Amino acid sequence: MSVIQDMENPGSSIISALGAGSGIDFIALASNISDASFAFQRNTVEARRETLEAQISAAGQLRNAVTSLASALGDRIRNGDLAPRGELGNPGVARVSVPAGLSPRGTYSLEVTSLAQGQTLVGNAYASRDDLVGEGTLNIRFGTAGAGNFTADAARDPLAITVTSDDTLATLAARITRESGGAVSAYVATGADGAQLVLKGAEGAANGFVLEPAGAGGGAVPGDLSYLGWNPASDAGELRADASDAEFLLDTVAMTSASNRVTGLPGGFTLNLTGTNTGAPTSLTFANNTDAISGVMSDFVAALNDISAQVKDLASPLGGELGNDPGARELRRDLAALAGQVVMPGAGAGEPRTLADLGLVLNRDGTFRLDTARLNQALETSPNAVAAMFTVGPSGVFATIDRFARDNSLVNDPGSLGGSVRRFEAQLERSDDRLARIAEQQENLRERLTRDLAASERRVAASQSTLTFIRQQVDIWSADN
Repeated sequence: MSVIQDMENPGSSIISALGAGSGIDFIALASNISDASFAFQRNTVEARRETLEAQISAAGQLRNAVTSLASALGDRIRNGDLAPRGELGNPGVARVSVPAGLSPRGTYSLEVTSLAQGQTLVGNAYASRDDLVGEGTLNIRFGTAGAGNFTADAARDPLAITVTSDDTLATLAARITRESGGAVSAYVATGADGAQLVLKGAEGAANGFVLEPAGAGGGAVPGDLSYLGWNPASDAGELRADASDAEFLLDTVAMTSASNRVTGLPGGFTLNLTGTNTGAPTSLTFANNTDAISGVMSDFVAALNDISAQVKDLASPLGGELGNDPGARELRRDLAALAGQVVMPGAGAGEPRTLADLGLVLNRDGTFRLDTARLNQALETSPNAVAAMFTVGPSGVFATIDRFARDNSLVNDPGSLGGSVRRFEAQLERSDDRLARIAEQQENLRERLTRDLAASERRVAASQSTLTFIRQQVDIWSADN
């Protein structure tokens, strides 16, 4: 027997040395007795652990189902799928978008007279994009450029680019784009006149710029940095587009925007201007997205039925992992009360207030169905009120389902699914501790039995030795007689 085996089984080396005179394997006997002594306790605790793990999985599954429903509904609303849609008589003028949670109404006239644009400069020609531009500092100041003059924006720091003796027209273009942080984008265009530096500023009249090089040479020739200088007073055709704001009329009111993306409009809608229609105003109208609302209600009912099916299976009194769980019972009650719950406490007379008013119906078997006739009636008679129920505000369908999910997930509420998961996890931890104590007690018993049986083996071996001596003496006496 190896040294490791002797260390694992105290007394085994003694028994081996004595020759196991009794013929009984006391080591195996001690292990079997200790194992049998704690088998019932161990099996009971292990069975309880399996049950707890199944209960944790079931409660977690239901909790995830309700939180996923709230999350998916919130995503649909926040993405603007359900917001009123803006429609333009002339779709080439602009694109209309409505931020999530807003419901603009009404009809507007829109006339776009000019689009916002950035300043565009095309510099003097070089023989190649790889020509050196000269060492020095290229200063770019921002402000309003036009009509032969430039007014610097005192709130913006100039951009100073250190140009090395190794910089070419191509590397300088890359540095301008990178170091300006997108305020000016630059590239090299090679055409019939040679390689030219093209610089484009951001949209808006206040985003004009001038180029003020400070070179080491002093001559405005290729290879000297001053060759790149530009300002409105010295323009000789380098300026190809002025920096300007967008100009438009909304309901005949003149407005400007530094960008073609116009915000801050009535009702919160946004315009992305794409073309002009000077002298030919177009209409902009908003209509509720009734098809999207009907679609989300159908998906909502399907998701509720999926949760109801899981509750029926997992919380069944016969064989369900959560058959007697308070969290599952609370979820069942909350589902049953969902259709009649007031989601718009501030609704006016005759306007929808509950999910039932949107067509949600609870069947007798605990499942749900959508009463499309009732939903369509609500959409027809109170379209604005229905649309208002699908926002991310403190009231509405999402706020109700979000509270529903949170209430059923609270870990500090013993009557919620979150409380059930927490309770089961605590019980599982105690079961693990109990198994550890059983293993320790079993090992202690095995070691004690091994020592006691080893002592018994020594006594048996001594008795056998005495018996052998007596037999030898008897044999000697018999031979003498």
